[in-house]
Amino acid sequence: MQSWGLTDPGNVRKQNQDAFQIVKLDRSALLCVVCDGMGGAKSGNIASTLAVEVFTEEIRRCWKSSMDSDQIDQMLRSAVKLANFTVFDQAVQFPEFEGMGTTLVAVLVRGKSATVVNVGDSRAYAISRSGIQQITKDHSLVQLMVDRGELTPEVAKTYPGKNYITRAIGTEPLVLCDVFHRAVSRGDFLLLCTDGLSNVMDDQEILFEVVHGVNKQHCCKRLLNIAKNRGAPDNVTSVLVLI
Repeated sequence: MQSWGLTDPGNVRKQNQDAFQIVKLDRSALLCVVCDGMGGAKSGNIASTLAVEVFTEEIRRCWKSSMDSDQIDQMLRSAVKLANFTVFDQAVQFPEFEGMGTTLVAVLVRGKSATVVNVGDSRAYAISRSGIQQITKDHSLVQLMVDRGELTPEVAKTYPGKNYITRAIGTEPLVLCDVFHRAVSRGDFLLLCTDGLSNVMDDQEILFEVVHGVNKQHCCKRLLNIAKNRGAPDNVTSVLVLI
């Protein structure tokens, strides 16, 4: 497996409140996590950085190569729970951090299987020459409206309040996460990204850049450049894994 990651404040924001980490757990297992913080200039970056650090360290502590699928699921859920508790605790203890929170999307790849966990609207995609599929489902107001048939997916892309999320790490004492399983093959890609990328590029554009780009190690940079050319009103983060 190969992996690359890149984060940038974009064209408008002065501070980057996104964070990511890539961790090789052993010879055949890789963990990637991306977070998009919120809560104002003083705390959004704290929430995302803290969540990434706590989540990855908990996985490092618990990881065993002998784990089965159910054990991996439980480990990921427990790591999300700990990250949530830690961010929430800091927000309660320190007035300057009140209201902070963050999205979280992560993938643990081992052999030919990938397990994805998410909270919020940062996304995970599975990409191959046959196409692109969004693995995660946004925890957002517009996604709820799409699910209820009140909005079409096309209208949802530009609907006011699109960035209002219904779940986040650290905003409540407890948080629910979703877990997804995906079979992967040699030559497949997994992409994690914040909405700073997914809001300015559609799925087919992402597919083209990932699959047909000449230098895979420069793919995250190409995605960032496209976002910046389109204004990049938000922080932009992407992590790409080549199986």
